[in-house]
Amino acid sequence: MKRPSIDLDRKMMTHCIALSRAGAAAGEYPYGAVISRGEEVVAESINRVRRDSDITRHAEVVAISAAQKTLGTVSLDDCTIYANAEPCALCCYAIRESRIGRVVYGLGSPHMGGVSKWNVLADEDLSRAMPEVFTPPPEIVAGFMAKEAEQALFDWNPLVAKIIKERGLFGAATRPMAKRWHCIRRRAAVC
Repeated sequence: MKRPSIDLDRKMMTHCIALSRAGAAAGEYPYGAVISRGEEVVAESINRVRRDSDITRHAEVVAISAAQKTLGTVSLDDCTIYANAEPCALCCYAIRESRIGRVVYGLGSPHMGGVSKWNVLADEDLSRAMPEVFTPPPEIVAGFMAKEAEQALFDWNPLVAKIIKERGLFGAATRPMAKRWHCIRRRAAVC
């Protein structure tokens, strides 16, 4: 998969953050997800947990389902998913099984994240044990436009955002391996 330019990443993440704001305006938690193939947006979503009365309707999972239907395939290996916050373990499992090739997210989630807490996204054991289902881990870009994603969270609800920040639920990636702009690459290349 050809690596998108920083300008394309910025464009897609800006759109993703706008979706998170739209989700908040719709009464959902402020999460958004965009799936692209090259310069084309294939699918996008906000959280739909409240709307659908279904706790599995996270923005990433809804967007993955829509992308698979749009493209007529379960394998999204030539796609990138953008999320304003680190996907949780549930979403990361869906990302892995759909074989998305690249994941870009803003805010880290050290207590709920599928990279920084449970490491579902970067776990190579999945692809070794079940190569028929799981490809090697996707390229991961953590902390991309984190300040902008955090500002959207504060704009949504300053009091709740302050509590979230004080508790360390979201924010800059905190693990030593997850510096701003850090990438975990399939082939030990430097970002």
